[in-house]
Amino acid sequence: MKFPRYASVILDVDSTLCGLEGVDWLAEHRDDAMAAEFAKLTARVMAGEIPLESIYATRLDRIRPGAEELAALAEAYRDAIATGAAGTVRNLRAAGVRIHLVSGGLRQAILPLSRDLGFLDTEVHAVPVVLDSHGRYVDFDRTSPLCRTAGKCEIVTAIELPKPRLAVGDGVTDAALRAVTEGFAVFTGFVHRQSVVDLAQHECRSFADLLDLVLP
Repeated sequence: MKFPRYASVILDVDSTLCGLEGVDWLAEHRDDAMAAEFAKLTARVMAGEIPLESIYATRLDRIRPGAEELAALAEAYRDAIATGAAGTVRNLRAAGVRIHLVSGGLRQAILPLSRDLGFLDTEVHAVPVVLDSHGRYVDFDRTSPLCRTAGKCEIVTAIELPKPRLAVGDGVTDAALRAVTEGFAVFTGFVHRQSVVDLAQHECRSFADLLDLVLP
């Protein structure tokens, strides 16, 4: 029997569990100019060039995604899941590893895939969108720490997962978790950001790498 190197895994969603960025995907369904603009902003945030809080509200208030778009994004997440991710999640759970999803993405769009993978809703931390009774965009939860670059640290500290804990993700918002966890693995299966790689103790190019890291 293999004994886990880490008791808990904190897993990012966009460009880690799935090969897309949710807000960028929504922008792509508006127009080419917005898509290009938002993709550049996302790249700058994830590389640590600008803080997430400087663009989070502006982007969502421009896109204003309603219930139908969030449902379409949920299907896109399902289609874009990383190769081997489902099996890795199953194997880690079977070994007793606790796994939580912690994402700056939109909660309604992430929940369908997370449920497919056997996550409880309480194990999924993302930003809720506020909709009216007709499913139209009203706002998002502006109090969520996940709208800020260092917000994942607040979430993980509050969860109190068993130690040692491994954070896994592709951007600086994930690398920030080095301050409150025992390890950070940069995931480069979809996007390689050298500035984030330089901050990581481990690099995972695939979910097979992640499984080998946690269950050596």
